[in-house]
Amino acid sequence: MKQILPILTLTTLTAAAFADAGAAAPAAPAAAGLSYNRVGISRSGQDTNLSVSGLLGSSNFLATVETSSGLVGVNAAASNGKNTADSVGFSLGYVFKNVVAGIDATVSVGAGNAGIGSSVGVNLRRSLNEVVSGLEVAIGYKQQETDSQGNSGITNGILPNGKASATTYEIAYNINKQFSVAYAITDFGSDASGLDNAHTVAVRYNY
Repeated sequence: MKQILPILTLTTLTAAAFADAGAAAPAAPAAAGLSYNRVGISRSGQDTNLSVSGLLGSSNFLATVETSSGLVGVNAAASNGKNTADSVGFSLGYVFKNVVAGIDATVSVGAGNAGIGSSVGVNLRRSLNEVVSGLEVAIGYKQQETDSQGNSGITNGILPNGKASATTYEIAYNINKQFSVAYAITDFGSDASGLDNAHTVAVRYNY
C-alpha cells in the first residue's frame, strides 16, 4: 500500500495540472510526438550514465537498459564520493498512451546487478507543442529495494529502512526528430533526509 499511494497521488495531481491544457487542444496530437526508442547519455554530479530504451516490436511494452553509479560499502556515507561502483539496471514497462489530457503513463518493474533489488515505478510524459514546438515534460516516481548494506541504485548512500524512493521532474526540448536535450531534478524525499536533490542533464538520440 505504501508503494501504491504515492503513485496514485502523483498520477492524480499531474492529470489535474494538465487538464486545462488538454482542453485547449486535441489530446491525441500532443502525445503523438513522444518517442520511446531512445539512446541517452546523462551527467549528474560526477557520474556519467548511459541508457537505451525501445518499444518491443509494434507493442506498447518498453524495455530499458541503463547504467548507474552509486556509493557502496558500509562507509559509503563518509567516502566523499570516492568509493563508487557502476551497475547496470534492466526494466520492462507498459506504455498507456494518451491516458488523459495527452499524457502517456508508463508503469514499469525492474532489477539491477551489484546486489541492487527490484524496483517499481511510473513515469508520466506530455508533449507541450501547443506552448513551444518540441517541448515536453515528465514526472516519474520510483521505489527500489536496497541490498543488505542499504545501497540502492536510486540514491548514492545508505538507507536504514531497506527501501529507496525518488521523484523526478524533467523538462526536455526536441531539437529535431533525432536529438533532444533534457534537464531533471530528482527529489529523494524522506527516505534519505540527508541527501541533496540530484540535478541531471541529458542528451538523447531518437532512433
